[in-house]
Amino acid sequence: MITDEKSQKDQAADIIGQAKMLMQKQKIAEAESTISSLLKQEQDNFEGLYILSVCQRYLQKYQQALQTLNKLKLLDPHYGRAYQEEGHVHRQHGTVALAIEAYHQAVMRNPALLASWQALSTLYQQQGNVTAMQDMNTQIKYLSALPMELLSVSSMLHENKLYKAEQLCRSFLQKTPHHVEAMQLLAKIGMKMQVLDDAEFLLESCVKFEPENKTARFNYADVLYKRQKFKESLKQAQKLHNDEPDNIAINMILANCHVGSGDIEAALVIYNKVLEQAPDNPNILLMQAHALKAIAKVDEAIIAYQKAYQAKPDFGDAFWSLANLKTYQFSDKEIQMMKQRQSDERTTLVDRFHFCFALGKAYEDRKDHATSMEYYQLGNALKKQECHYKAENIDKEFQAQKDSCTTELFEKNKGYGNTAADPIFIIGLPRAGSTLLEQILSSHSQVDGTMELPNIASLVHKLNGRRRVDEEQAYPGNLHDLTPELLTELGDEYINGTQVYRQNAPFFIDKMPNNFRHIGLIHLILPNAKIIDARRHPMACCFSGFKQLFAEGQEFTYGQEEIGRYYKGYTELMTHWDEVLPNKVLRVQYEDVVADLETQVKRILEFCGLPFEDACLSFHKTVRAVKTPSSEQVRQPIFKSGLAQWKNFEPYLDPLKAALGSLAKRK
Repeated sequence: MITDEKSQKDQAADIIGQAKMLMQKQKIAEAESTISSLLKQEQDNFEGLYILSVCQRYLQKYQQALQTLNKLKLLDPHYGRAYQEEGHVHRQHGTVALAIEAYHQAVMRNPALLASWQALSTLYQQQGNVTAMQDMNTQIKYLSALPMELLSVSSMLHENKLYKAEQLCRSFLQKTPHHVEAMQLLAKIGMKMQVLDDAEFLLESCVKFEPENKTARFNYADVLYKRQKFKESLKQAQKLHNDEPDNIAINMILANCHVGSGDIEAALVIYNKVLEQAPDNPNILLMQAHALKAIAKVDEAIIAYQKAYQAKPDFGDAFWSLANLKTYQFSDKEIQMMKQRQSDERTTLVDRFHFCFALGKAYEDRKDHATSMEYYQLGNALKKQECHYKAENIDKEFQAQKDSCTTELFEKNKGYGNTAADPIFIIGLPRAGSTLLEQILSSHSQVDGTMELPNIASLVHKLNGRRRVDEEQAYPGNLHDLTPELLTELGDEYINGTQVYRQNAPFFIDKMPNNFRHIGLIHLILPNAKIIDARRHPMACCFSGFKQLFAEGQEFTYGQEEIGRYYKGYTELMTHWDEVLPNKVLRVQYEDVVADLETQVKRILEFCGLPFEDACLSFHKTVRAVKTPSSEQVRQPIFKSGLAQWKNFEPYLDPLKAALGSLAKRK
């Protein structure tokens, strides 16, 4: 038995190396035996399973190969090479239809798999499907023209081997500077790693080097959009649109930019125009519905969501979007449709967990809490398969904040940073009432409501610098090294960078919940900013997060133990901020707001230095775009009926209670 972890890894690598060498020598049976010895000790060794499946195919053990590949796909549903190998197995076995489906699944997950495109081209040619063959050949031509290094980079990118991909791409660019395709690949890596400033610089350079390169300009518009630089993105999209006014992809990014900048009506004009070209495109219908929802045209949004699933009955996102309105009631027919599609093995993983969350809401509305919980649990389990969340990493991050952000740090830097009092940060956990607080405050004449802004996260990325995945983070330890000048510079960068989201009010809201992790940084660079902590009963908050499918991020919510542990870590970190920065944060309990709205509104406004305005009490009448899951709830007066909804599910929440410990009984 191998006990030492490093020794175990080394021995596993040696065995894998031996197996590969035997395969190169065409000693397939010996290779199979060698790799099987490893899998007896490490049954989930990913590379070992892949090698075993290849050996089994060569030995014509087709059923065994498929079983091995099924295990591989369970470990990583996004691993394109597993589907490619499945295609090879079916092709050799003579099951052509299954081979074609597997190859398509492969290139959907990893478009750089040249062998899959080539196999598809050959199979379509044999079937006499000239159109499909030509489509495959277009991809083959593009990939074949790439230098081998860039083909490898592209494949690594889609296999999430980001550090290796980055190193190889940078090495290629050192030898071949200004290679636009390489620069675009490096930008894509940066976007995956959330290093969006690097990606923006690279793509801006691509556009300068090759102004007529429409792909580069499209990618540039896309990264600007992801950085929420909507005006700049709009300019690039408009240039593309001028050349190709009927291009659907260009029209879609143009419309999305309008949505981002708040001009929903302009976006709807474009969506309607595109739908004249492609009336049954489910993705366009979905985006149209989202835009309608944002401006409270709920009845029209419902029709668009329904059209989306009618066009594509296995479109889980359309059903979940209806559920996410929080006010929609599914019919018996719709529930039956969802159950049928969810249980169909041909339904993709993404669609399956969308169906599960929607079914959870459907049965909750019918007060069948047992069935509802079954679907919520299954949806979370399926969603977790595509996440890479590790609770211990978050624990380390929280501890690093406590260790680094000390009273001494703040005393040393007192009086530095940007002195603007404009920002009002609303922080906390998702589903804790932050959208309600934002709606109340943005109803005030002196406050601009914006959105969940990425600017603090961007500064954190900058402070962390470029690093390997397994390297220690520089931040927050390096906060001690920041000079007064740099603190002011970072504060200036935040204020200037958020200007694009504001209107004309003297104050504005940044409602990024996860900013609670960076209160120390916020105080150092924006000492006069106000911070409000939206708090809710721990069980209510955690369960509400557990049954919510988030568009992105919040990976800690897809398990009762994980979300309970995260909530506990959050409260402990907030206690630390209270100790080292007394009176910096105003805590607002959701239940208190519901019980006595006026008192809490006056308390919040006083904390922010704002005079009382009646509009804050009638917040539900304020007309503004709201894009969070609570959009419909904050357009209604406060009701007390939802306070204890979690208690209907209490018999199924023991893992959550255990993770929360004593917090489970607290307010």
